[in-house]
Amino acid sequence: MTKADIVNEVSKKTGIEKVVVQKALETSMEAIKKSLKEGTNVYLRGFGSFVVKKRAEKTARNIAKNTTIKIPAHNVPTFKPAKTFISVVKNNVK
Repeated sequence: MTKADIVNEVSKKTGIEKVVVQKALETSMEAIKKSLKEGTNVYLRGFGSFVVKKRAEKTARNIAKNTTIKIPAHNVPTFKPAKTFISVVKNNVK
């Protein structure tokens, strides 16, 4: 399912114009990105949590050149689904 599919679905079920739904969806996604960029987690009850996790510095290998490189510490956005979300998906797998 793409963003356009979500916009179509919401528009069809609510009767709101697609342009308005798309703007609302884009604004929501921007708000989530902004919050995570600032280091603040986003919690959506019944859906899940968007969380910023810190990755420690580590040493990696470049196999092609046979050298080691340092990967600096950095933040990574992650999503953890809510238990209700997990159970809905788990029970409907065919």
